[in-house]
Amino acid sequence: MLLSSVIISAQDVVGKYQLKIDATNVELSRTLTLNADGTFEFYNYERHDIGIPPEKHLYAKGTWTSDKNVIIFSAESSDIDDTHVLNFNTTRARYKEKSLRDKSDRVVETSLIFYQSEIFWVKGMKLLKQ
Repeated sequence: MLLSSVIISAQDVVGKYQLKIDATNVELSRTLTLNADGTFEFYNYERHDIGIPPEKHLYAKGTWTSDKNVIIFSAESSDIDDTHVLNFNTTRARYKEKSLRDKSDRVVETSLIFYQSEIFWVKGMKLLKQ
């Protein structure tokens, strides 16, 4: 019984999460896909009119596990290559969704909020489930 509730919980987490900012001189898109097989893929796209270089494409891949509402990311050395340069090893995020017991009208967007990472701009990032 306990195992089935953990599996259902992990299935709720599986999916695509995104942050998208579109301004006149800046475009930012961060997409994280958590796959049911325990793997993940992360893509970061940035365009700054005055940036050097003006466009950046960064990727990461690896595995993920969940412990209650915490998502733990890990990456082996084979996950990091010329394309996948971001190392998500030791990165952690909280899974947030509206509780089934919460019968209020308040809106709680299903999201991942990153609270630990060796990548400085990942810490504090919030990605919304699509």
